[in-house]
Amino acid sequence: MILIRSVTLPLSYTQKTLTDLAAQRLHTDRRQLQSVTLFRRSVDARKKQSVHFTASLLVNAHQEAALLAACKTDKDVLPYTPYQYHVPANPGKVQSPVVIGSGPAGLFAAYVLALAGTRPILLERGYDVDTRTAAVRRFWETGVLDPDCNVQFGEGGAGTFSDGKLNTGTKDPRIRFVLETFAACGAPGEILWQAKPHIGTDRLAPTVRNLRQRILGLGGTVHFGACVTGLEQKNGRLRAIRYIQGGETVLLPTEHAILAIGHSARDTFSMLWSMGIPMTQKSFAVGMRIEHLQSRMNQTLYGKFAHHPALGAADYKLVTHLPEGRSVYTFCMCPGGQVVAAASEPEHVVTNGMSCFARDGKNANSALLVGVQPEDFGSDHPLAGVEFQRRIEHQAYLVAGRTYMAPAITVGDFLLNRTPKAYGAVQPTYAPGTVLLPPEAYLPPFVCRSLRLALPRLGRLLPGFDDPEALLTGPETRSSSPVRILRQENLQSAGLAGLYPCGEGAGYAGGITSAAVDGIRCAEAILGSMA
Repeated sequence: MILIRSVTLPLSYTQKTLTDLAAQRLHTDRRQLQSVTLFRRSVDARKKQSVHFTASLLVNAHQEAALLAACKTDKDVLPYTPYQYHVPANPGKVQSPVVIGSGPAGLFAAYVLALAGTRPILLERGYDVDTRTAAVRRFWETGVLDPDCNVQFGEGGAGTFSDGKLNTGTKDPRIRFVLETFAACGAPGEILWQAKPHIGTDRLAPTVRNLRQRILGLGGTVHFGACVTGLEQKNGRLRAIRYIQGGETVLLPTEHAILAIGHSARDTFSMLWSMGIPMTQKSFAVGMRIEHLQSRMNQTLYGKFAHHPALGAADYKLVTHLPEGRSVYTFCMCPGGQVVAAASEPEHVVTNGMSCFARDGKNANSALLVGVQPEDFGSDHPLAGVEFQRRIEHQAYLVAGRTYMAPAITVGDFLLNRTPKAYGAVQPTYAPGTVLLPPEAYLPPFVCRSLRLALPRLGRLLPGFDDPEALLTGPETRSSSPVRILRQENLQSAGLAGLYPCGEGAGYAGGITSAAVDGIRCAEAILGSMA
């Protein structure tokens, strides 16, 4: 195959366009090309008068060696060998390893272990994705929270109720296997070539369900409603997992367990700390969700092309570094989405963002976050960051009326430091509802100060970002884990052989794709550990 990079595509291109451009770059007749497909496509909107796509193309052709030789001076025409993931062997015949947690890290760890014939056992404290969806909807509509099954806990992990972003800063080749697996399980095929792939919460649920069915079909077992409460060890090595299911305590013997618990499993963090599992504080970020009219973002970013059907809802990613040393940035931007209630503990308010695949909601939203360092926690205890989050979330619950409604304020009122009295053109999407309150009522002063300094700066980067009628809803506290569970080079816990801390919750990933890759690596480590 041949890879052609840096191809400029008009917004209204066709398959004929792809073939003609490929033939032109290869200096050949289009009849010599057997197939031309997209490998990568991104929007180039730097010049608002000529918004277009930039793409890479994959070509199957007759006499490829000759075509490559004729293009040897073109650094963007290269031979290409498709990546193929090779399932590790199981020379030590590991059997029934345990995976704790069914987020992206846990699911992909279990999937690779199942492909290797180990018959893994997957434990998830929440419920299957369909039961979980009903529980989440009930919470949003009634304020009745299930502490074991919510936006944070349950099949698919926190990413199930998000935009389903798959782009990542990591360059691991396993990413291709992750994308291909998602696509084979029902995710949109576009994720294989989008520069910023996303699945959308509506497409994530069936995708996760299908991946679970693959694990089961390969001999794996999945236990829902199974909350891990302890680890049995002997001579520094894992011997069994203790969990509660249906009110009964179960002791599950195993010498290999992947700990993919997610960044909100605070009770599990405490259990691990009480056992002496080494862990340390980790920096993260807190702030609020900011909402704009999606039409305004489209106009700002795409100009006269804002309504072109090929573009869809515009997204953005912003950062500014303040003179005092802190950074403020946007995170988990959800075009055409909504702000959602994401609490996992009673009497705590937490926000997050979510979009369907179509991204056709009225508002755009993203987290607007201030970097938080361990020195901000007020203690050197490894779980001090967890308590820092809890204080903010519980205070937000109290000041907003003790009903899981969230405090909100317009950007204009916030920047002028005045008491909020009304919403503007941007209406809140958060359910169970919002209460107009200044963020000083629940966020630390340094967070509010940093956000006030940052908003005008970000508005200069993206005109309209600091629109006075934009809406801020908070708090957003679960950007990443406040804890890192220490592990060795072989990916095992620094304090317990046979335990593999994994993914976002352990502090080794930051998103669906990187968590999935870390799960694959931990599965490979288990298989390799017996070689």
